[in-house]
Amino acid sequence: MAKPPYEADYRLLTESLRQARLRAQLDQIWVAEQLGVSQSYVSKYESGDSTLDVIEFVAVCGVLGLDPAREIAVIARRPRLRPSAPGSGA
Repeated sequence: MAKPPYEADYRLLTESLRQARLRAQLDQIWVAEQLGVSQSYVSKYESGDSTLDVIEFVAVCGVLGLDPAREIAVIARRPRLRPSAPGSGA
C-alpha cells in the first residue's frame, strides 16, 4: 500500500507537538486531561496511529502554549510536489 502523499508533513507536525510537550515537561496524561480525552488519544496522534483534524490541532496547540499558525507555517514552507490545479494545463 502506498504512503499518503503528505505523510512526511503530518509526521513533522505531530513530532513538533510531541517535542513541545516534552520541552514543557508535560506528560501525555496531563495533556489528555486538559483536552478532555484519554491518554491513548494523545499517544496515538503523537505516534501517527491517528490523525488530528484542524480543530483538534488548534486545541492541542492551546494546551501546549503553541501558536497554531506558526506550527502550520513550518509545514507550509516545506518544498514538495504540489498537485496541479484543475485546468492549469500542468
